[in-house]
Amino acid sequence: MTNPYSQALAEQKTLPAHKLKEVGDQWRTPDALFWGINAMFGPLVLDLFTDGENSKCPAFYTVEDNAITQDWSARLAELHGAAFANPPYSRASQYDGQQVTGMSHIMNHTFKMRELGGRYVFLIKAATSETWWPEGADHVSFIRGRIGFDTPFWFKPADEKQIPTGAFFAGAVAVFDKKWRGPAFNYIDREELLAQGEAFLFQIRSMAAGLQQTQPQNIPEIIPVPETNNQVWPAEVHYLFDQVAESSNLAAQLQNKLRHHINRLKMDGLPTAEIIQTAGTLARAMGATA
Repeated sequence: MTNPYSQALAEQKTLPAHKLKEVGDQWRTPDALFWGINAMFGPLVLDLFTDGENSKCPAFYTVEDNAITQDWSARLAELHGAAFANPPYSRASQYDGQQVTGMSHIMNHTFKMRELGGRYVFLIKAATSETWWPEGADHVSFIRGRIGFDTPFWFKPADEKQIPTGAFFAGAVAVFDKKWRGPAFNYIDREELLAQGEAFLFQIRSMAAGLQQTQPQNIPEIIPVPETNNQVWPAEVHYLFDQVAESSNLAAQLQNKLRHHINRLKMDGLPTAEIIQTAGTLARAMGATA
């Protein structure tokens, strides 16, 4: 049976017009912001909280799925990537004996999933005084500059006053990953994060345009890599590159891009096995566009 939370959302979507105060949990992460986060902590392949239309990843949970009841770790083991969450902040609610909403419950489930394995990347309010604030997160990047969000695709403004303007709140990116070996926290400028995301989006669109005439393509599955003129890499980068079976089939320019990506993952402190796995996914995506 459909829980009251998902039923209310379904009814809200069918309304002829909406007000901003009614958007509630459904504010949508801007594409550039998501891809900037993906560049830092991805590849992000599973969106944990969506309305069924606003997913940022090829795989996702809807409100009907109730992510708090799902085994995220098992799903990530199938997808070979990390999970992303722009979580709902509405007050805690239950249905049929199961939690449906509530940030404290969401965070409790996240820590359980962390123990089972996998990386969970949350875009959250920088609200350190809240009871749900994840003190035990493995890493927190505080975003300098307030961030705004987009209205959902189904939103139809009731009047001219229902057009969102300005920023909404101070944000942070919290990473839950027991294999994390980087710093406990740092700061990143909003503009830098958005610029990095825009650069990724530009490459995604360019790669998608090249494929448009040859085959259908799910754009979010493409993992872009920045251009680089660097030709000299540490010996460890060459070693990791050689462990990726698909690397030898790439053109020279793409091989250099792959080394660039491997080097970035190595500097981020990722384990060797995770670097090889991620590089393999990237190599296959690059090979498909060659």
